[in-house]
Amino acid sequence: MEKVSISRVTLTDIDVLQTIGKQTFIETFAPHNSEQNMTRYLEDGFSRQKLTDEINTDGSVFYFAQLEGRVIGYLKINTGAAQTEIQDSNALEIERIYVVQEYHGRKVGQLLYEWAIQIAYERKFDYVWLGVWEHNTKAIRFYEKNGFVPFDKHVFILGDDEQTDIMMKKSLK
Repeated sequence: MEKVSISRVTLTDIDVLQTIGKQTFIETFAPHNSEQNMTRYLEDGFSRQKLTDEINTDGSVFYFAQLEGRVIGYLKINTGAAQTEIQDSNALEIERIYVVQEYHGRKVGQLLYEWAIQIAYERKFDYVWLGVWEHNTKAIRFYEKNGFVPFDKHVFILGDDEQTDIMMKKSLK
């Protein structure tokens, strides 16, 4: 496989971000959720306005993983007040790491993860945290392999379905 590059997402990338966001969310969660709940979440969570607002939020940054000019995955990190829950000034949140299904098993997710960890170390954060759906065992194993431990739970709303996310963190100290 050619070298995967990582680049920061800007407002000019909104259409690509919307496409990759919807595609990877569908690939990951459609088999486990109703079509109605998926449609509602995709319309709201990946609307042009919501993505524009997220890109413009101080402390939120998206990155694309690209292979030969094609976006094959993305990462979203949050710091400071942009964090979805904890909002600890000494922490970085990995809100999303998604990779197109055909590239699973090729270390693209690991590359995006390592990018986030590098940023956390450079900015001297104490820890990195995230939420992962309790039924996404593949992702939970990935984060455990990378040194994350569960510390809490929270509710994630998908359409009209209340789902439980396991909150995990990794100390950088």
